[in-house]
Amino acid sequence: MFINVETMIMDTLKNAGKPLKTGEISDLTGIDKKEVSKGLKGLKVQDKIISPKNCYYSIK
Repeated sequence: MFINVETMIMDTLKNAGKPLKTGEISDLTGIDKKEVSKGLKGLKVQDKIISPKNCYYSIK
């Protein structure tokens, strides 16, 4: 079963209940940091996440 990176990032942010850094998302999902960065960029363009402070991400 294939789960896309953006879905995994969204699930991780929902379950965390607090803003996370790229490295923390990478550690929790097991996805490479570069792939997490690409996924975050896509989610930001889709307006699904926000960055409440520099380098931290949270669901909208």
